[in-house]
Amino acid sequence: MGVSKLDVLYRRFLLSKLFIQGWGKPDDLRRLFEFRKTIGNREKCQQLVPKDYPIFIDKMEEQADCQILDGHFVSPLDHYLPGIMPAESVTARFQFIVPKEWKSKYRPICIHLAGTGDHFYWRRRTLMARPMIKEACIGSLLLENPYYGYRKPKDQMRSSLRNVSDLFVMGGALVLESAALLHWLERGGYGPLGMTGISMGGHMASLAASNWPKPIPLVPCLSWSTASGVFTTGVLSKAVNWRELEKQYAAEAVYEEEIITLLEYCGTDSFKMGQDFVKNSASSLENLQHHDLTTDIINLNAKREMMRASTVSQFSTDTAALNASTQGILLQGTSNTGCLNHQTSSSNTNKYSSTVNCEPLKRKNSRTSLARESILFMKGVMDECTHIGNFSVPVDPGLIIVVQAKEDAYIPRAGVRSLNEIWPGCEIRYLEGGHISAYLFKQGLFRQAIYDAFDRFLQKYSIQN
Repeated sequence: MGVSKLDVLYRRFLLSKLFIQGWGKPDDLRRLFEFRKTIGNREKCQQLVPKDYPIFIDKMEEQADCQILDGHFVSPLDHYLPGIMPAESVTARFQFIVPKEWKSKYRPICIHLAGTGDHFYWRRRTLMARPMIKEACIGSLLLENPYYGYRKPKDQMRSSLRNVSDLFVMGGALVLESAALLHWLERGGYGPLGMTGISMGGHMASLAASNWPKPIPLVPCLSWSTASGVFTTGVLSKAVNWRELEKQYAAEAVYEEEIITLLEYCGTDSFKMGQDFVKNSASSLENLQHHDLTTDIINLNAKREMMRASTVSQFSTDTAALNASTQGILLQGTSNTGCLNHQTSSSNTNKYSSTVNCEPLKRKNSRTSLARESILFMKGVMDECTHIGNFSVPVDPGLIIVVQAKEDAYIPRAGVRSLNEIWPGCEIRYLEGGHISAYLFKQGLFRQAIYDAFDRFLQKYSIQN
C-alpha cells in the first residue's frame, strides 16, 4: 500500500522543528526509563493513583443541550518524578461535557486525549464531544495534554516539543492523569467509561487504558503500536532537528554508554534491527537534508570512535536473539514520503574500517555513521517508552476497536508488530486514504467506532453491573 500524497504535501507546508534542544537531560531520561518499568505493569501502576485522588471543579456552564464543567488537579507524575515537568504543565486541566438528560440508566463517559497540535478543547468539543451527545447520549471528558494549551511552557513554540524526553514526560503524565479521572468518574456514578484519541492522542489513550484494572472500551484512531517509526521513517521525521540530536549524541558519551543499558526492548520491534542497520546501511545517508555537520562533530577523535565501536558491538551482541522480522525498518523505501531515503549496500558498511586513507571519505563515513547511530538511538528510546508491547495488555482486548488509514504516511506500519498481534481479539478497521484526509473527513467513523465499543461493553458486562 502506498502513502497519501496529501499527507506528504501537508507536512511540507509546516516549517516547525521538533526537539530543537535535543534529547533532554540524561538524568531525566534515566528517571523516565526507570519509571516506565513501573507504569508498564498494570499491577504496579494501579498502586500509584489513589481512588480518592483530589480533583476540583472550577466552573459550570449550562448550554442548551449539555453542561460544561471545567476542572483541574495536580498531575500525579509530579509526586513521583518531581521537577521533571515544566511548572506550567504540573496542573492538569480538563473539560467535562455531559448531556442535560440521560436516556437510560447508564451514564457513559469517554475520555478524549489530544492529538498533535490539539491545544485547549475546542477541536475535540466541536468535532467529537457535542456530536456524541446528540447522536448517542455519551458524555465526554477532554483532558489537556502537558505541553499544550494552558500547560504549554512559555518558551515552547506552538506544538514543537523542545526535547525528545518531553514526549515521554507527556506520556507518563497522561497515563496517571487518566487513572485519576477514571477513579473520579467512578466515584460520581458514571459508566461505562471508555477512552479514545486521534493520532498521538490515540496512542496515549492506548497506554492509559492498558493500566486500567477493569474492562474498558478503547478506540485509538490513526495510531499504531509504537511511535518510533513516526520519528524515523514517517513524514514527521522531516521535522526532527537531527543536526542537534547528532551533535549531542556525538558530544555526550553518556547517551551510548549509560542510557542504552537502561533500555528494555520489546519483542520483534526491539533493537535487533540495530545490528543489521549499523552493519548493512549504505553511506547514502549523506543524502539526508539535515546531514550537514560542523567540522568538530565530523572529526570525532579516536578515543570516542573506539568507545562507540565497543558500545555498538556489545549492544548488537546482546540483541542478537531477537526476531529478525524488523530487519530493515529504517531501510524501507520511503522515497514516496519524501523522508529518510535509506538504501542497502554491500560496500562501505563498516564504520570502523581503517583501510580507507582518503580524508574526505573518512569524513563522509563518520558523518553517515553518526546519522545511522542517532536514528538507531531514536528508535531505541522511542520503543522503550511508547511501544505498546512494553505495557500490559488491556483486561478485555475485545472492547478495543482500532481505526487506521490505509495510506497513512505519518504512522508507518511496515516492519513493526501489528496491534492485533499484541492485543489478540481487538478489531482493526481500515479507512481509505491517509492521515490528514481521515482526520478531516472521517470523524463520523471515529465516533461510530466509539459507539460500537460501548455497545460491546454493555452486551458483555451490563448484567454484572
